[in-house]
Amino acid sequence: MIIPNKEDDAYIIQECEGFTSVQLLQTRLDAVIANRLKSELIILSGLGQRNIVLDLERCSYCDSSGLSVLLVGNRLCRNAGGVFVLRNLAPQVERLINISHLDSVLAIAYSEEQVQNLLNR
Repeated sequence: MIIPNKEDDAYIIQECEGFTSVQLLQTRLDAVIANRLKSELIILSGLGQRNIVLDLERCSYCDSSGLSVLLVGNRLCRNAGGVFVLRNLAPQVERLINISHLDSVLAIAYSEEQVQNLLNR
């Protein structure tokens, strides 16, 4: 079942086998969308979703508000005994994560196989 954000279709949420997929439809993960996405992750966690895969394929820009969303998602999943996976990072976003030393904290996947391996740890 696909549940689009009814406000502005900034992301698509889809329940998959063993995880929930959140696909960002915007090119920027910044203050404009960060609070809505963070709220959505909190709601998903509250509904018992332990494993969340955030697909950032369309996202080419991320600021500190966006990094905060990633850290909140990671904390929520980890506290629930699950995993928060980032998928399809653009080079610019990956560079920011590396510079911020968050690559040692966040699970990053570049293929469906890597996503499954991270989820099955």
